[in-house]
Amino acid sequence: MRFQDIPYQRPNKTEALRQYDAILEKLATAKSAADQLSAFSDYQLLSRELSTQGTVCMIRHTIDTRDTFYDKENDFFDAAGPVFSEKQTAIYQELLKSPYRPQLEEKLGRTLFEKLDLAARSMSPAVTGLMQEENALESEYQKLYASAKIEFQGASLTLPQLGAFKQNPDRAVRRAAVEAEGAWFDAQREQLDSLYSRMVQNRTAQALKMGFESYTPLSYLRMGRAGYGRAEVEEFRRQVKQDWVPLAARVKAFQRARIGVDALRLYDDGLFFAGGNAKPRGTPEELLSRAAEMYHALSPETGEFIDFMRQNGLFDLVSKPGKAPGGYCTYIPGYQSPFVFSNFNGTAADVDVLTHEAGHAFAAYRAAKKNLPVELEEATMEACEVHSMSMEFFTSPWHGLFFGEDAPRYQLQHAEEAVTFIPYGCMVDEFQHLCYNQPHLTPEERNALWLELEKQYRPWLDLSGLPFYGRGAGWQRQLHIYECPFYYIDYCLAQTLALQFFALSLKDADAAWQKYLAFVDLAGSESYTGLGRKAGLALPFDRGCMKQVGEAIEEWIAARQPGAPQA
Repeated sequence: MRFQDIPYQRPNKTEALRQYDAILEKLATAKSAADQLSAFSDYQLLSRELSTQGTVCMIRHTIDTRDTFYDKENDFFDAAGPVFSEKQTAIYQELLKSPYRPQLEEKLGRTLFEKLDLAARSMSPAVTGLMQEENALESEYQKLYASAKIEFQGASLTLPQLGAFKQNPDRAVRRAAVEAEGAWFDAQREQLDSLYSRMVQNRTAQALKMGFESYTPLSYLRMGRAGYGRAEVEEFRRQVKQDWVPLAARVKAFQRARIGVDALRLYDDGLFFAGGNAKPRGTPEELLSRAAEMYHALSPETGEFIDFMRQNGLFDLVSKPGKAPGGYCTYIPGYQSPFVFSNFNGTAADVDVLTHEAGHAFAAYRAAKKNLPVELEEATMEACEVHSMSMEFFTSPWHGLFFGEDAPRYQLQHAEEAVTFIPYGCMVDEFQHLCYNQPHLTPEERNALWLELEKQYRPWLDLSGLPFYGRGAGWQRQLHIYECPFYYIDYCLAQTLALQFFALSLKDADAAWQKYLAFVDLAGSESYTGLGRKAGLALPFDRGCMKQVGEAIEEWIAARQPGAPQA
């Protein structure tokens, strides 16, 4: 069914809670494993229905945050979601303490119970009200961000639309765009500071009520992380500072030389070539048609997938007033349909969406065919990002469909951005650890922390003299810090594996693709660490991993610089 035709109806909260209670009663009074499996099947049906309606609501709300109907429906789910989660947790707890657990694990798999345990430990009825408040705060931030209208060069632009000007070959235009963006954020300073302070206080209160010393360990549980913890993440960040930041600085030196500036200011960061970055050619509809051609050429599996997505209208790609910022892929379980949302702005990022978010969607499409429990359909978040970031590299041979003769420039930019993203993502992660470990920091103290981390992770970048960024508030434009705490390191963990898939594809593209397809098809049946080990990839916390991965990608990048000797 096409997305526009999918019916939406607000769930009857009273009836849903009655069904949850009936399932709980059935689990508690079960006389056999078969009885509990039947109750679990009932739960799966209810969960899919509630998720279907909630996801349809969320998509339509983000497509136009000004739509009053879906704004109210979004408010309903902000309030009802934590209540449903409370019942879901109770069901998980019944399954975890089941006297028939060995038989259930044999039927449903051990990984499922590991996930149920993490989920059960991350929830408590004591914090339902706080979670409702947290949802409302996140929605307030999203609506504020989406409301931005910036007057620039005679046009009224959204923040994503302004992004194209930050890549203009004219340095004065780039600077003016960054200053206009910064001025808008500065004008919202009080509200942005207040929102984040309230979010930190709210999440900290949840953690304390549940017996944690801070929000950080609670967040790790909610992220579903298994096989590693804070110590491993700290080891990863240590390797990034020691081995990866110097590599990224060398890559940035290549960029600085190409664009002909004596030092990289923040407004130079997005320009990779003096004559301008490679831009995709064609309308959004034409780009989507070329994506279909690309995916048909890549493999039979991706060809089937892209046809399904297009035939069912499962893309909303163009930036427009009122549309929420950013991009995402989500999944509508009742229709076994992924959905891709983005804000095209005429830059290379548009193609990134057609590879990155489509990588998520492809994995969801494959998982939907396996008849898995809801909890195993999707891998953990850092593993999901391996799906998407690897797809960006696997589609490389067809980038010419979008960029013509400029494809080599796009490929170089894409690889360099993959390298320089990792320090930025680690900076976001360390910043959040510091903020939640010190929840009473003032806005000024948070900004000072960010500036100090900039020196450690991006020492090549000059922020001085700029509104917003110069005072250390640049983190406030990063949606994840407000809406998805502690998610951002997942991109870095994933990129480390994606770069290994890229290196493998350079040696044997077919073998690398089959390895990737096997990785994808495990869905959520293994943790991130389990998936990486099964694929024979080095994990980011392994000693020496970042140095090894860095050497391979630096060699590829260096060989493609102007004037580099050709093999």
